[in-house]
Amino acid sequence: MVDRDELEGYLNTLLKVSQFKDYAPNGLQVEGRRSIRQLVTGVTACQALLDAAIEQGADAILVHHGYFWRGDSPVVRGMHRRRLAILLKHEVSLFAYHLPLDAHPEFGNNAQLAKRLGLKIEGLLNEQGVGNIGTLPTALSLSAFGEHVEQVLKRKPLLVAGGEHKIQRIAWCTGGAQAYLSDALALGVDAYLSGEISEQTTHSARENNLHYIAAGHHATERYGVQALGEHLAAQWGLECHFIEIDNPA
Repeated sequence: MVDRDELEGYLNTLLKVSQFKDYAPNGLQVEGRRSIRQLVTGVTACQALLDAAIEQGADAILVHHGYFWRGDSPVVRGMHRRRLAILLKHEVSLFAYHLPLDAHPEFGNNAQLAKRLGLKIEGLLNEQGVGNIGTLPTALSLSAFGEHVEQVLKRKPLLVAGGEHKIQRIAWCTGGAQAYLSDALALGVDAYLSGEISEQTTHSARENNLHYIAAGHHATERYGVQALGEHLAAQWGLECHFIEIDNPA
């Protein structure tokens, strides 16, 4: 068991929240009961995750994508009201960590994705510290690497060929990080992997001879919150469960 506020303080320090300028507040977003014995983790605090967590008797939920994003309407109605209402009714706390969870060198989405794909991390993608560069143990064709990604993530990636070259040196950033393509180009890598792709990304990759792999926003960001939850469970003897809510995007 752990005190709610003690848990927030620990997470804020571990993930170095103060170092990030983010698009949403990091930390405790919805305050629930004081003592936490059972923790549920998930990628996004959607209604399906909330319902499943409450059915399991969770005291708190830890996610990567929470609420109160920059530009969101401040009006509490409809979907927003329903989500907040069920958390408040059952006194379940909601913790959310966005960029800090992407960037953490051990529990972060990018570090955990690298671990699963067998990528050797050699540095950071940009000054923000979000994303990495590294190498594959063996150079692979784009199609062969795409098959490897599909096998690991259980989702077929979208592949954009930037030439005929093989992939050895690669940059990656999970989620909606297609805008970091320019950072990958500046590093002279063979390929860039992210979760999403925009229309203009295809042309930029092709015209700059850079392979692009769009492996899915949800699919690339499943693993950080799982690793973090397992760490918290070991730290305080919590009962922790990851709940997968299918999302093809």
